[in-house]
Amino acid sequence: MVERFEPGDTVVRREVLRGEVWFGCPTICVEDSPDLLVLYLPPGAEFGFPDTGVFPCGRHPWEAAGHRSWSGHGKLMLQRPGEAHSIDVFWTGPGRDFAGWYFNLQDPVRRTPIGVDTLDHELDLWWAADADRYVWKDVEMFAQRLVEGRYPGMADAIQAEGDRIAALLDGGERWWDPSWATWQPDPAWMVPPLPAGWDQVPPAR
Repeated sequence: MVERFEPGDTVVRREVLRGEVWFGCPTICVEDSPDLLVLYLPPGAEFGFPDTGVFPCGRHPWEAAGHRSWSGHGKLMLQRPGEAHSIDVFWTGPGRDFAGWYFNLQDPVRRTPIGVDTLDHELDLWWAADADRYVWKDVEMFAQRLVEGRYPGMADAIQAEGDRIAALLDGGERWWDPSWATWQPDPAWMVPPLPAGWDQVPPAR
């Protein structure tokens, strides 16, 4: 297991569902400190889907939809240790204008020899740059995923994390550095490939 990644390192971010690697993508380390892990998903980064597995909830929805790589301006993912969400930073338009903060509910990240493991929880909050308040995202899809059995025994905890974030925002809390909105990637960075065997590394526990 890597204790700390260095800026510019390739960090494979994988989703693990019921003990199986379900999805993976290569990201670039921006910052890795005891208090914060910042990863950058660059435009064109390929998505990986394992060839074999049980997949009790079916194949990853991005695979079913034909999504094979990340598009747009790329995004940053700000993740504090032990927290069940990341704060993702998005940009838009030809001028790469700041678009907003995306509060992505997920498993707390767990380190592996090649990166980090997590699982997206479907339910999210979005605060657009030009909005006075956040909005909930994918509420109906979250309910559908519960019916499908994707998150057994986790529904209350996932909803509680979303409610906790909403309460913090309503109370005026801002636990991230707003200067990330103006962050620029290193122009020397190339889009990293997924390393061979990325899906064979045992999931982190």
